[in-house]
Amino acid sequence: MREFPEADWKVLRKLREAALERSCERILDQVVRTSSDTGKSFHERYLAVWRLLQKHDKQIADAFNNPRRSHALEQLTVMYSLGVISEQELKKFTSGTQDVIKMLMGLSG
Repeated sequence: MREFPEADWKVLRKLREAALERSCERILDQVVRTSSDTGKSFHERYLAVWRLLQKHDKQIADAFNNPRRSHALEQLTVMYSLGVISEQELKKFTSGTQDVIKMLMGLSG
């Protein structure tokens, strides 16, 4: 797409760990709720947790695995779409990067 600015790369590297922690916290909260659903059998709960983890494993991989500048825009877009990068945090990036992220998500500037 376009070169990811060095300043934005520095911001992303700082936010990445917090965003990963938020993602994992949300997923683990869902696992607790799913595994505690006494209206379902233990096997049904196990299968539901397994499906949940499979689904989120792909999201975690897309957002956080192999962090490189060449993948930064895509990963930042996934993080933002998952809601683990806030609007306020997105404003820390250059306006050009913000515009690309919103364009990739189909949002207007």
